[in-house]
Amino acid sequence: MSLLTKFNLAMVAVFSLAMVPAGWISHALLQKSARTQVIQNARIMMETAMAVRGYTISQVKPLLNAQLAEKFLPQTVPAYSATEVFNALRKSYPEYEYKEATLNPSNPRDRTTDWEADVVNEFRRDPARTEFIGERQTPQGRSLFLSHPIQITDPKCLSCHSTPEEAPPSLIREYGPSNGFGWKLNEIIGAQIVSVPMSVPVSMANQALGTLLATLAGVFVVTLLVLNLLLRFAVTGPLTRLAAMADEASRGNLAVANFAATGTDEVAVLAGSFNRMKISLQKAMAMLDEG
Repeated sequence: MSLLTKFNLAMVAVFSLAMVPAGWISHALLQKSARTQVIQNARIMMETAMAVRGYTISQVKPLLNAQLAEKFLPQTVPAYSATEVFNALRKSYPEYEYKEATLNPSNPRDRTTDWEADVVNEFRRDPARTEFIGERQTPQGRSLFLSHPIQITDPKCLSCHSTPEEAPPSLIREYGPSNGFGWKLNEIIGAQIVSVPMSVPVSMANQALGTLLATLAGVFVVTLLVLNLLLRFAVTGPLTRLAAMADEASRGNLAVANFAATGTDEVAVLAGSFNRMKISLQKAMAMLDEG
């Protein structure tokens, strides 16, 4: 086995061993980074929903209040507007889901499921809490969610949710007088929840890891090729020629030319020693011939 082959095998073995802990550590860091990125995306979407809610309350609802006595217009409801805008946003981000989960909503689609009720109650137990991030098991696998509390801070919201008598008649005709009432000022009545499958950050991390490992492998291959060229030029090439000259000299052919070597590295020192040995052998053979 040639010296260059041994060197290449050693380099491949070292690289392979180094890639195991590097890959493991990188995978853990990339998983954490991808999860953070997904949560940040969810926060941006949540802020978008909050902006839509504020716009609906301050600018859309006042324009349509006069029509509510005759016909219920869901576009005046902040939760409806935010949900519809988010549904439009899902065309570009289908993995993300948004819901304004409410314990006692007028619209049945906003009613909390069991796990959503647990999230709302978490905020009700700790009113100072402004964000809750968690994971849950679903039939499709693990899911990551980000939630913010929905708290009644604007007295205008109670015009539709305090009592059936104070609510617009069109609202009663649409949803009935049994649900969505009894809300109180400063009460936490629900939670905004953005959910995304854990497969999204996992896929992002795996893709980033694959790119990283492929890049490292590419850098290793290029580095190994460059080192091979340098070794062939500076070490194995001269050693091969020197070995051939030594073989000729061992066969009695001392007429071979001296090995031309410059510099002070180990190969140059070995070449100089070989040249001196060859000259010494030539002198010794000449003395024997004269004797």
